[in-house]
Amino acid sequence: MNDADRGKALFVLLAFAALAVYPMVAGTFGVDLVTKIMIYAIFALSLELLVGTTGLVCFGHAALFGIGAYVAVKLSGDAEAAHLLWLMPAGMGAAAVYALFMGALSLRTKGVYFIMVTLAFAQMAYYVVHDTPLGGGTDGIYLNVKPVFSLGGKPLMDLDHPQTFYGFTLGCLLVVFVFLAVLTRSRFGRALAGIKANEQRMRATGFATYPYKLAAFVVSGALAGLAGFLFAIKDGYVNPELLSWHLSGAVLIMIILGGLGHLRGALIGAFAFALLQEFFQSEAIWGAFAKHWHLGLGLTIIASVALLPNGLVGLPAQWRARLMGRGTVARAEEGTP
Repeated sequence: MNDADRGKALFVLLAFAALAVYPMVAGTFGVDLVTKIMIYAIFALSLELLVGTTGLVCFGHAALFGIGAYVAVKLSGDAEAAHLLWLMPAGMGAAAVYALFMGALSLRTKGVYFIMVTLAFAQMAYYVVHDTPLGGGTDGIYLNVKPVFSLGGKPLMDLDHPQTFYGFTLGCLLVVFVFLAVLTRSRFGRALAGIKANEQRMRATGFATYPYKLAAFVVSGALAGLAGFLFAIKDGYVNPELLSWHLSGAVLIMIILGGLGHLRGALIGAFAFALLQEFFQSEAIWGAFAKHWHLGLGLTIIASVALLPNGLVGLPAQWRARLMGRGTVARAEEGTP
């Protein structure tokens, strides 16, 4: 492991350590906010597998997120709590099945056509929950009883407690991050990277690229379903907006803001996007202008993309390059070789 890899690993370890310690010093609002951001980070990591690793720009990822959320609510009992160990896989499995169907057809296309087909699939799912009794229409559905994790009938984890749910979400985020880190370094992950770099050359070397892309789509869908499941458990409520194209665009902005091609970029982007949103929505800071928070957020993102072509994750390297450039100019002016 070289120095750069050690630095990346240290950053990730420190980030997760900080998240583990955070509830000890934060209030109720802070714990709730960071829990929501960690769920978005899982969602961003799922899309990073498609966009950053495989080169598939999906604009319908919110459908998979929303399906995981709706399954969590629909399969939960009205009076008796469902068991976490089967409800969570059910949400992930439903999202994975829709991802299989969605990917099997959309992967037959490329480029902008692929983007539009994934958007069409997402809109189909959106209108199913929006316009039919299945999803409760525009009113959405409430989760009456949150699932429990029990052994022998004895509850071991109370997900209704904010700090307990925070710890569970952090554990899920850590597992997803480690899983994707291992996956991207495996033979499968290197094949996905090769597809992103030059799919035609991968085919020429004997790789059937379609099954690899479809497998990545399904894995990504299952992880997005996990994020949706956690979101539904956290809020106890789901509505059709969880499947809207606005959320697909938001998560795409997260990974671009953080830095495409880096798992830690998805983490940084999710936190940066959510915190910027909270900042511009704050009436304590902006007063009446806070209702126009989209304007401030949009301008900030435009500036970030223009000034940080590699995202926030590339900021340290950009600073080092600038400092080295200034040092070279200074030595040249002094006549030092």
